[in-house]
Amino acid sequence: MSLNKPSRPLAGIALALAAALAGAALPEAALAQAASAPMPAVETETVLNPYGLGALWAQGDMVSRATLLIMVVMSIGSWYIIFAKLWEQHKLMKSAQAAARSFWGAGTIKAGIETLEPGSAFRFVAESGQSASEHHEGTLVERIDLHTWVSMSIQRAMDNVNSRLQDGLAFLATVGSTAPFVGLFGTVWGVYHALTAIGISGQASIDKVAGPVGEALIMTAFGLAVAVPAVMGYNWLIRRNKSAMERVRAFGGDLHNVLIAGRRV
Repeated sequence: MSLNKPSRPLAGIALALAAALAGAALPEAALAQAASAPMPAVETETVLNPYGLGALWAQGDMVSRATLLIMVVMSIGSWYIIFAKLWEQHKLMKSAQAAARSFWGAGTIKAGIETLEPGSAFRFVAESGQSASEHHEGTLVERIDLHTWVSMSIQRAMDNVNSRLQDGLAFLATVGSTAPFVGLFGTVWGVYHALTAIGISGQASIDKVAGPVGEALIMTAFGLAVAVPAVMGYNWLIRRNKSAMERVRAFGGDLHNVLIAGRRV
């Protein structure tokens, strides 16, 4: 009896395990190799939009371009007026605070006027009232009592300030009310030419109709974009003007009392 016979089954089992391990290792190696392999480059095609604001300007006629330029001028003018009036109102509010601090603490009206900023609305009102109280002479003027004469002078000065504050607001109101119609006119004109070109070419497919008509609608959107800031700016400035004029009228009333009664009521 040989001693090597019991070792043959063990050798077979070892070979089977080695084969199984080698088989399990092969898929992992294949996956690792596939993951490390470079991916093929995917080519992306860029589709250019033949329609838009640039195409509208390049392909439009004189009427379309003039309409677009009018709306650009409206937009620039509206934003300029909005910022200019806001700065003017800011200066007026600042002058009101300075007048409340320095003018009424002065010993005389003339001394108080010197404390006000040159060119400000409050100094203009104060100088008008002071001048009226000092120059109440003449045959025609003397027929008006001093109280009425000073009151009229201060009121005229305040009306001039109010008129100054209203400058430019009419432009905003005009732009807010007409810009949508200007844009609509541009859209109607663009749609007319687009449909005419489609009728001449004889092609009425969706790609031939949707593009030119959609391009013409840009005019309406532009008109609304011009009108909305103008309307909002107009309403905002009107409200701020009312607040500023309340301070001017209060100053004018106190000034009138000082000039006539000699004291601030």
